[in-house]
Amino acid sequence: MATLPSYVDVRMSSWSEAIKPNVEVVEMERGPDKYRVLNSRATVRMSCALLFRTTQDDLDFLDWYFDVIEQVNYFTMTHPRTGQQIQARFVHGDIGEVRSISGTDGLWQRDAVIEYMK
Repeated sequence: MATLPSYVDVRMSSWSEAIKPNVEVVEMERGPDKYRVLNSRATVRMSCALLFRTTQDDLDFLDWYFDVIEQVNYFTMTHPRTGQQIQARFVHGDIGEVRSISGTDGLWQRDAVIEYMK
């Protein structure tokens, strides 16, 4: 399985995480709604910024994105908060737009949403 390249830094300054529970809700005519767990695992979506220290790092990342994970496949990465290895992918294959970080020479960033199963 592919691994997120070592030259890609996941920035914690703009990081957030939300769990999307796998729960079915059945509305009842009387009384409270009924809930049922559909899957023992939940999908976790992590919003983060990917930092590239050089333009070449971003170009290499694009090669990895198109040629290795083919935009939609899973890859292994270290979770930025827990340090655990996770199998993740980019939501809808979207890696966000690249933009320069103001006040720096050559630092680039992409805002992306990554999902994995918990």
